[in-house]
Amino acid sequence: MNISKPRFNLVELAIFLSAVAVFAFVFGKTRTESRLAPFLTHGAGELAPLATQYGPGRHSEHGEEWVIRDFFADGRDGVFVDVGANDYKRFSNTYYLETELGWSGIALEPQAKFSSDYAKHRPRTRFVPLFVSDTSNSEAVLHVPRNNDLIASSSATFVKEEGGDDLVPLRTNTTTLDDVLERSGVSQIDFLSIDVELHEPQVLRGFSIARYRPRLVCVESHPEVRQQILDYFTSNGYVVLGKYLRADSDNLWFAESKRPHP
Repeated sequence: MNISKPRFNLVELAIFLSAVAVFAFVFGKTRTESRLAPFLTHGAGELAPLATQYGPGRHSEHGEEWVIRDFFADGRDGVFVDVGANDYKRFSNTYYLETELGWSGIALEPQAKFSSDYAKHRPRTRFVPLFVSDTSNSEAVLHVPRNNDLIASSSATFVKEEGGDDLVPLRTNTTTLDDVLERSGVSQIDFLSIDVELHEPQVLRGFSIARYRPRLVCVESHPEVRQQILDYFTSNGYVVLGKYLRADSDNLWFAESKRPHP
């Protein structure tokens, strides 16, 4: 008995290969999206291209590290100033800059417990354990919840609303940003990060932005202080970078209006 072997004709073969290609594309896309999902907040679709290019790993809390790398095109040997720096690595906007790109700078954080880790792991960073404000040489109280030292703030109400429990008052000395920069001999800043839980306007009042002209500024912008932050930068010739506006719902990103932007 003659049994003919089944075979594809050219049309069937083309259909089969197309189906395989579609399946591979959909499967690959789903896999990529599932890897990125933990790093993308709801509605932040414009962050996805940055996550694809620079992620999915990062040290910053959200996509800040990707934005910084994108703006500077992974440029090396810059200078940063990190106000409200907290831990040397966990949720740090500047850890990658120092450890991978050779940047150096200053970390300002009133919780002095973090200083030893900076000394051990961040040799190109000068750690300053002071509370940055609009005046120097006074005293401030930082309310630090035992369950989450990331949301420490001068406002106890804010900390409680953010879920902080068992607040411990930390008395600390204040400084202006200008005074620290002057003492440190800093003459120019490439990247400035400010994350101080509602105290951003006071930090900015103690900073002569016209003197240092940072190329990129990241400021956490809660609704209570957002307008003050916008007014400050607008009056000093800075603009919000539209490229990152919808990619990051937690911060505002500024650069000088007269400089070319990516």
